[in-house]
Parts: sequence; structure tokens; C-alpha cells
Amino acid sequence: MNADPATLPPPQGEGFLLRRWRRDDLDSLVAHADDAEVSRGLSDRFPYPYTRQDGERFLEGQVVDLDHPVFAIEVGGRAVGGIGAQPGRGERAHGAEFGYWLGRPLWGAGLMTRVVGAFAPWAMRHLALYRLYATVLDGNPASARVLAKNGFEEEGVQRCAVYKHGRVHDLRVFAKVRRSLQDAT
Repeated sequence: MNADPATLPPPQGEGFLLRRWRRDDLDSLVAHADDAEVSRGLSDRFPYPYTRQDGERFLEGQVVDLDHPVFAIEVGGRAVGGIGAQPGRGERAHGAEFGYWLGRPLWGAGLMTRVVGAFAPWAMRHLALYRLYATVLDGNPASARVLAKNGFEEEGVQRCAVYKHGRVHDLRVFAKVRRSLQDAT
């Protein structure tokens, strides 16, 4: 790893700011996260309904490790979504899984494509990764398009990998890799 990601300035892009989550994000977090359509494509650690207590637990680092690169997506001065990476351990420390979400009012305008386009090379460079990957629930083609537009290749499908909302779902696996840390990301 090049440096502690917690001390590095997050990547930026057109129309958004990535930054660390703050306690004063609670109202905006709950307003954008409390949506069944947002939750349906995410793991169950992102519940619906999404309550103030869920938001407080997240902001206190009880849901994901906020020492990892886990950023709020800020638009117009408000946190409207999030993106973050979970580095591997041991023999898998050269890779990381990442995930993201966005409040529904901002869907369909290319924002998440730009966010992933800024975040992925930043994460690969600053975490010294050879592999960055994400899984996409079978019913979420928009997320798969975001990854494909950013050069992630679909590697395969984990069949019957998730049980959510009363049915079994497949997970599509997308990854971006490089063979050398000097390779472009």
C-alpha cells in the first residue's frame, strides 16, 4: 500500500465530490437510503426501511469499517450516495471488493458512471491493487452497465449466491486487473 488511504484526498470528478462521511450527513443519508428501489440491489447490511438508527450505526462505523476508503458522494452540498472498497487480507491483500449506491433522484444521468470512473483508478493506485472487483445482483443491469463503461470485465456468475426478498439470486462478478503496479489503471 502506498499510503494510509484515510489520509489521502479522495478523487474528485465532474458534478460531484467524494469525501469522508460526517455525523451531519445523517439526515441526507436517511433521506436517500430509505428507498426500497435503492436497497433492492444491495446487500442486506443496507436495510429497507432505512431508519435514523441504521444511519447512526453506519456513521459510527458499526456497519462497514470507515477506516477503509469509504466515501460519501456529495452533490449540491448533500451526501446522496456512497462508494467504498474493502481490501483483501493475507494472500488476497493485492485485491479489493468495492461497492456503491446512489439515491434514486440522481439515477439515469451518468453520475455513478463518473463516480466509479474517478474512484476505481484512485483505489487501484493508492491501495496498490492488482485487482478491483464488484458483484452485481442479477436484477440490477444499470449497475452492470456502470462497471462495463469503466472498463470492468464480467468474469462470470456466482449462481444462487444470494437469498434476498424471498428468492435466490445470481451474482455477476466484474473486475479490473493489472499484472504490474506500473500498468495504467
